[in-house]
Amino acid sequence: MPVEQAGRTVQLAAQLYRPVSPKPAPAVAIFHGCGGVGVNNTRMAELLKDWGYVALVVDSFSARGLKDVCGRNWPTQASAQARAQDIDASLAWLGKQSFVDPKRLAFMGYSYGGGVGLLRALSARTDIRVPSGWRAAILVYPDCGLGESLGAELRPRLPTMFAMGELDDWTPVRQCQALLERVKAERDLVETHVYAGAHHSFDALGLPVRYLDGVGNRSKPGGCCGAHYGANEAAWKQFTADVKAFMARYLAR
Repeated sequence: MPVEQAGRTVQLAAQLYRPVSPKPAPAVAIFHGCGGVGVNNTRMAELLKDWGYVALVVDSFSARGLKDVCGRNWPTQASAQARAQDIDASLAWLGKQSFVDPKRLAFMGYSYGGGVGLLRALSARTDIRVPSGWRAAILVYPDCGLGESLGAELRPRLPTMFAMGELDDWTPVRQCQALLERVKAERDLVETHVYAGAHHSFDALGLPVRYLDGVGNRSKPGGCCGAHYGANEAAWKQFTADVKAFMARYLAR
């Protein structure tokens, strides 16, 4: 899948999940966090397929020679702006496929990918419409620090769901709450869910909560360092129910 970047074309890798359907189905592009495509992304894609959606898990890193950007050199705003073009390209590609309904497209972003998603989901401008067919965005424990550059007053460009862990100290709820306080118009298009007792990566099923002392952390002074992450099965179950309901609400015909 081609993406234009800095005067050259980058060919992104992606994994496609298709439901058994006699007619074109709604589609969701999924964007991973700082560690690259993970089991949490592919697990969600399988669920979406089971629910009747086409899912595309996009690998933003391999074609750019990246594997993991979770360390002390945390992704910059410029890197996030460049990666936001992956969302544009992926949904454009999906909209051209015969097995996809081009009028029912959505995207999901996780952690760093969720912060990148902010750059498409929210805007300070009132004259920018989303491309045809974009219906919803889901931002999963997003890096809301990337929204600092968007402007003092914001509006959602499309219905957007925030899914966050109460105890997340990597992409903390308070940072996203501060961002959402700047949403002054069409606030009803924003849906927020905070899962009690959950840390970052609450959907990493089977992974006990642990502390990573070497990871970059935009919410700390100087962007460094350390955060907890790990699974919370109760949060995961509620999250999947919330995603299913949100998608049905906005991608139904």
